[in-house]
Amino acid sequence: MMFEHKKIIIDDNNKLLNRKDLFYKEFQSDYRQVRFFSMVIVQKAPPEIKEINLLEQQISELIKNAVKHGNKKDINKKIKVWAAFDTNFAHVIVEDEGKGFQKIEEWNEFNLKRSECFENQDFDAMEKYFAYRTDESDENDGGNALFATLEYWDGGVVFNSKKNCIAVYKNFEKKKHGIDLNQQGD
Repeated sequence: MMFEHKKIIIDDNNKLLNRKDLFYKEFQSDYRQVRFFSMVIVQKAPPEIKEINLLEQQISELIKNAVKHGNKKDINKKIKVWAAFDTNFAHVIVEDEGKGFQKIEEWNEFNLKRSECFENQDFDAMEKYFAYRTDESDENDGGNALFATLEYWDGGVVFNSKKNCIAVYKNFEKKKHGIDLNQQGD
């Protein structure tokens, strides 16, 4: 079985970076308030989205990365968030005032090798791809949020060319293979 390799795209013209008609909110880079900020955003989502807790966690990770890595927890810098939700989708854009994640291409290559090890069940080789770290990483960093981002946001993960703005999209399908997954059983 061939795996689908997902990667982060860098494209200023990608439709996911379009902010038109999205809800907008701005926050100070207060790391202690990240969960609150994510709840402010996710409260705009309809209750029909069954993964509401997972959605909040994913949005929290995007904001946390912007505060921690982008703005270096500088309370004087802002995080800008745009979002749109429907029963069928979630679209979120998070932008910080930092220098951007300049090693996206390197991370994509790391993730490709990690995925190949997993697909080939080469767990000895996968040990080298357990965590992605840069010179700026601390002991708690490992790229896990980005791995989860690619898995969760199945409609795309896009950065702008400055690499300080990420746009993500999630499809919430009601039907798969002709079966309504939201229908209650007898």
